[in-house]
Amino acid sequence: MKKALFIGGTGTISTAIVNRLAQDPHWEVWLLNRGIHKRDLPDNVRLITADIHNEQDVAEKLKDLTFDAVCEFIGFTVKDVERDYRLFQGKTKQYIYISSASAYHKPAANYIITEGTTLANPHWQYSRDKIVCEEFLMRKYREEGFPVTIVRPSHTYDERRIPLGVHGDGGSWQVIRRMMEGKPVIIPGDGTSLWTLTFNRDFAIGYTGLMGNRRAIGEAFHITGDEALTWNQIYATVADALNVKLNACHVSSEFLAAVGIPYGYDFEGSLIGDKAVSVVFDNTKLKRVVPDMRTTVRFDQGVQIALDYILAHPEECQTPDPAFDAWCDRVINVLERAKKEMEDSGK
Repeated sequence: MKKALFIGGTGTISTAIVNRLAQDPHWEVWLLNRGIHKRDLPDNVRLITADIHNEQDVAEKLKDLTFDAVCEFIGFTVKDVERDYRLFQGKTKQYIYISSASAYHKPAANYIITEGTTLANPHWQYSRDKIVCEEFLMRKYREEGFPVTIVRPSHTYDERRIPLGVHGDGGSWQVIRRMMEGKPVIIPGDGTSLWTLTFNRDFAIGYTGLMGNRRAIGEAFHITGDEALTWNQIYATVADALNVKLNACHVSSEFLAAVGIPYGYDFEGSLIGDKAVSVVFDNTKLKRVVPDMRTTVRFDQGVQIALDYILAHPEECQTPDPAFDAWCDRVINVLERAKKEMEDSGK
């Protein structure tokens, strides 16, 4: 039996992977985290309770263990992967690092993205940090044979959230609520840029196919679905699932980035550095290594799954975000006033 260790393991992406792998009789699944989120774990998962940032404590608890795969989901800076290198060098046959597809070149030179697309993002520090992590790990692979595999997710979602272009710190619920109340919702740009969304269960197919796979060592893969939609189609699909009329307000990403700053919203990073750019991912490389990879949950199906869960679990998924709601109203009112002023001045 192969042994896998997940650092984290309870997030949007990792939960689906853990659940899928726990059903595989060939794998023994271990999680290393602080033990805060236990209720959704499969019964056969083994938990090591520790804070990965406490390197000495983690090293002590892992001293007698080795793994076939170590899966890092919460490494955001080069210090995180340097620590992992010290902890797992010689203790794993494969180290899989979750990077980000937002690391691909912005602005995009081509809307079709392959793993060979240059990594560069001047708009988002998060993405630049991921690039530095990748560079450190690949250097360790080239110089010392450290068995790294890089995985770059794009916009991956699960049943607890609806993937949207513009939302506040509380997630998608406030936008859903605005739709249900007939209020206008903000769509970035003119809504025609292409975006790729992936349900977490589909992501898990590609990820688990890379685990223990010798062809994945020293390589980078993005894992996404094959369905590309415009933001207008994405929001319209959500409205259709809610059985409401979409009241769309299109706002330029540059404007959103500027007016978001005073309120603590980083739309330069999340929009100009990511979601506002048309991207279609070429998954040929992944499918050569993981032939089972395919989209099994279309976006309209995933939205319905998510809405059914969100509406049935109000305490968990319906946290109000009045600050974001008020910000949306301000943005929309400012644009409407500007529009009326221009119309009146031309009469």
